[in-house]
Amino acid sequence: MNKQNPMAKKKKKEAGIVKKIAYTLLAFVALVIGIKAYDLYKEIKSPNVQLSGRDSDFIYIPTGSGYNDVVNILYQNKIIIDKTSFEWVAKKKNYTQNVKPGRYRLKEGMSNETLVNMLRSGKQEPVKLVFNKVRIKEKFAEVIGNQIEATPNQLMTLLNSNLFLAKYGLNRETALCMFIPNTYEFYWNTSAEEFMERMYKEYKKFWTEERKAKAKAIGKTPEEVIILASIVEEETNINDDKAKIARVYLNRMKKGMRLQACPTIKYAMGDFELQRILIKHLEFEHPYNTYLHDGLPPGPICIPMVSSIDAVLKNDKNNYLYFCAKDDFSGHHAFASTLEQHNQNAEKYQRALNRNRIYH
Repeated sequence: MNKQNPMAKKKKKEAGIVKKIAYTLLAFVALVIGIKAYDLYKEIKSPNVQLSGRDSDFIYIPTGSGYNDVVNILYQNKIIIDKTSFEWVAKKKNYTQNVKPGRYRLKEGMSNETLVNMLRSGKQEPVKLVFNKVRIKEKFAEVIGNQIEATPNQLMTLLNSNLFLAKYGLNRETALCMFIPNTYEFYWNTSAEEFMERMYKEYKKFWTEERKAKAKAIGKTPEEVIILASIVEEETNINDDKAKIARVYLNRMKKGMRLQACPTIKYAMGDFELQRILIKHLEFEHPYNTYLHDGLPPGPICIPMVSSIDAVLKNDKNNYLYFCAKDDFSGHHAFASTLEQHNQNAEKYQRALNRNRIYH
C-alpha cells in the first residue's frame, strides 16, 4: 500500500485552508456589496415624502430659485423624512444644477427618485385659473395674483400702463375689456406679461368673425359692446331680460338720449351695496355717471359674463326706452316705450321699496 508523501499532504491541507479563506472573503465581500446595494436601494426607492396624513399636496418653487431654496422649502414644510438620502440622490441626478420653477404635486410616500425626477423634469401640474364678474382692476389683480406667481402689484402696473396696453388697442380705462370670464389652464409660474399675452389671444379667439359682424351691425366696436354688456351685467342676473335691457340702451343712444344707467352711479361712487338711487346720487360728478354724461362710460363697470356680451350682440328688436325692476323683487324688469308707462312702473317699485323699508 502506497503512503502519501508528507509534503504533498501538507500542501493539500494548505490549499484547502486558502480556499476556505478565499470563500470566506468572497462571502464577506458579497455581504458588504449586498448591504451597500440594499442601502442604495433604500436611498433611491424607499418612501421619503411625508404629508402629515394628506394623500397629496403641492409645493411652489418660485422663479429664480436655486437648489438651496428648494431644500429649504421641502425642509421647512417637513416634507422630507431622510434629508441625507434626498440630498445624495439630488446630487447624483444633478438636480442641483437643474432647478425649474413651478407648482408640483407631491404624493404621500414618494421616493427620492420619483421626487427628484419630477422636479428636475419641470413636470408641474397646471392651475385651473378661474375668474368671473369682477368690478374693479384692483380686485381682478388680486383674484389672478392668488392663482399664479404674478403678483397683484405686477398685474396692476400693466393694467394701468397706457404704453403697455396700446399694443392691444386698449388703455387703462378699457383694460378689463380684454378678459372673458372662463376657466383657463396656466402654469403657476406665469409672469404678469405672459398672463396678459395669453388673455389677449383668448380675447381674439372669442371675437369670432360672427361676433364682430354682429357688433358692426349695431354700430359698436368689441370694446364698446363689452362696456355696454358690463352695464347689462350689473342690471340683472336674469338672462331672459338681458337682451331687452341691452336694446333699451341701444335705443336710447340711437335717439341721442343719455343712458341714465343706475349701475354707473354705484360704480362712480364706489358703493356697490346701494339699493336705492336718490337725487343726490344722480348729481355726483364723475366720468362714469351716465346721468350727467352722454354715451357710454370710458370703460366697463365690471367684467361681464359671456351671456351679457351675447345679449348685446343679439340685437333684440323692441321699441322700449325705459325699464325698472318689478315690484315683486323677482329680479325681472318692467319695460316701457313711453315715459308715462315707465313712471307708473317706477312708482310701483318705489312703493315696494318703502313697504320693505329700503331707503338707501
